[in-house]
Amino acid sequence: MDNFLASSIKQFHYYKSLGDQTFDQLLDEQLFWQFNESSNSIALIVKHLSGNILSRWTDFLTADGEKAGRNRDMEFENTWSTRAELIAHWNKGWSCLFEALDSLSEEDLQRIIYIRNQGHTVMEAILRQLAHYPYHIGQIVYIGKMCMDQKWSSLSIPKGKSAVYNQAKFDQTKKKQHFTDEFLKK
Repeated sequence: MDNFLASSIKQFHYYKSLGDQTFDQLLDEQLFWQFNESSNSIALIVKHLSGNILSRWTDFLTADGEKAGRNRDMEFENTWSTRAELIAHWNKGWSCLFEALDSLSEEDLQRIIYIRNQGHTVMEAILRQLAHYPYHIGQIVYIGKMCMDQKWSSLSIPKGKSAVYNQAKFDQTKKKQHFTDEFLKK
């Protein structure tokens, strides 16, 4: 179970880093670009994610994960205008998540917590968020790729490079390591 917590923390760091690397490639105005009125900009997705993260992970073990003060609908209203606001909220949410996870022990994983009065073990709640956050970070990366087009720097294996990547992996001795270790060292 300790491995579950360590692996989960590494995965959250990995997905945060994908967002960070996307922001680094974009101009400020691209963070607020929307394909159309019914789509979300990167800024709106970040606003939603930070709202969700703060709601879920503040007082994680003792309060419902849907905090009374959260206004989810407002997370999809564009009230930010700068990269600095976006990054500040992004980092505030992730800091809250990592602080909560770092405080957990193996014994906590079977405790029951609630999200909208629906009981979850702590492990189930972590898995729920490990599905939710990468879903939205994938949207952030996709919008980033659309904005950058040919100037996009791949965050994974670049197109047409799979065989070279795989060969380099198979040329190495087998070893146990977390899949994020090579990506988080960058």
